[in-house]
Amino acid sequence: MKIYTRTGDGGETALFDGTRVSKADPRVDAYGHVDELNALLGQVRAAGLPRDIDDELDRIQRDLFAVGALLADPSSRIAGRVTRARLSSTDIQRLEQWIDAAESELPPLRRFIVPGGTSAASALHLARTVCRRAERHIVSLGPDAVPPETVRYVNRLSDLLFVLARLANRRANVPDREWE
Repeated sequence: MKIYTRTGDGGETALFDGTRVSKADPRVDAYGHVDELNALLGQVRAAGLPRDIDDELDRIQRDLFAVGALLADPSSRIAGRVTRARLSSTDIQRLEQWIDAAESELPPLRRFIVPGGTSAASALHLARTVCRRAERHIVSLGPDAVPPETVRYVNRLSDLLFVLARLANRRANVPDREWE
């Protein structure tokens, strides 16, 4: 199979249900932001992280393919029959458990944190902002565009990325800079 198909040369792409839409379509834009987030998480992982954080990000990257699939599937043709293209409350609970575990190692927040610190933490802060942008674009599609767990997952993921940035700094003995 060739990587190029020439079917997008006119500025259109196909969704999973076969519908042809502009590459500027809000749905395509939303899954493009999710794809950007996934690529950024790959860069974060290349920066060198403790094994447990790297393992969590590996799982998240696979979950983000499900988010992208749900966004590219307005007729829900794939999610109903492909298990890996679904998100559930269990996936959201997993993120919450990771947040709770990470926060147990961190001092309580007293002020806003200025993004930065180690290379990995800085990249995690950037990933958090890309995640929030993706979330805004997903929400802008309307309440029925994707299953509600999708928005909840992406919302919780941005919280986790913030906590992981703090944790990466903490484990590297680099203090977070508070906004004063």
